[in-house]
Amino acid sequence: MVNQEQESRYYYRFSPGKRLLHGILFSSFLGLALTGLTLRFSYAGWASTFAHAVGGLGAILFFHKAFGVLLTAAFLFHVANVLRLTFFKGQPGMLWGPESLVPQPKDVTDMTAHFLWFFGLGPKPKFDRFAYWEKFDYWAVFWGMAVIGLSGYSMWFAPAVARIIPGSWFNVALLLHGDEALLAVWFIFTIHFFNTHLRPGSFPMDTVIFTGRMTEEEFAEKHPIEYERLVKQGQLQALRGDEPQKWFLVFGKIVGFAAIATGFILLILTLFSFRL
Repeated sequence: MVNQEQESRYYYRFSPGKRLLHGILFSSFLGLALTGLTLRFSYAGWASTFAHAVGGLGAILFFHKAFGVLLTAAFLFHVANVLRLTFFKGQPGMLWGPESLVPQPKDVTDMTAHFLWFFGLGPKPKFDRFAYWEKFDYWAVFWGMAVIGLSGYSMWFAPAVARIIPGSWFNVALLLHGDEALLAVWFIFTIHFFNTHLRPGSFPMDTVIFTGRMTEEEFAEKHPIEYERLVKQGQLQALRGDEPQKWFLVFGKIVGFAAIATGFILLILTLFSFRL
């Protein structure tokens, strides 16, 4: 049981570099979602109005490509950094173990136990540094970059790509790019937002990705296995940090709520924009 004194202690979970990378990731994703959905539903009144305000569909396409390049750069930087830490800095734990985002047998048992707990058929499982749904979110980015990214770049550089693949494949690329992107947008704006911010224990906003810190109470509640391991190994104090300044928390909440509001608005607009 964490007492009131422990509740006021803060511990770092994410470094400034990881928070900055996440900021670039979600900002570029929101930009891609807004511009991409405008192109996808260009016949809808809201999309037409927004495109006209920005400068037309040509401007929307320009910004869509720019956000795509930004997201790709962030993704490649992250992959390069993981490879650097794993093979050149001697940190194999990036690929396996409690600090890794690679799915492991425990994630299967955690997911099973979690679903049983949902229906009152078992105790709530204890999670380590990363829960199974966090790992799913992480690897979904790789799927999105492979399917959505490659199909998008193939259409962007169609003349060059047409020398390698048949022209009919661009119809497949267009279908994959649009439908997979729509699926990704809906997933982020519903499941990811709920798991991260709207679920009990985090509602209405989990600010850890902005401040990088969480209270000891949150740490022990959300990541008990990691917390207990660090206490046993005497490494917990190495993560001790100061309480986030008020302006920092306010800034994080403003950015977070703006992202969630944008996502929900786009979700609703797209659901009502389908032509039957």
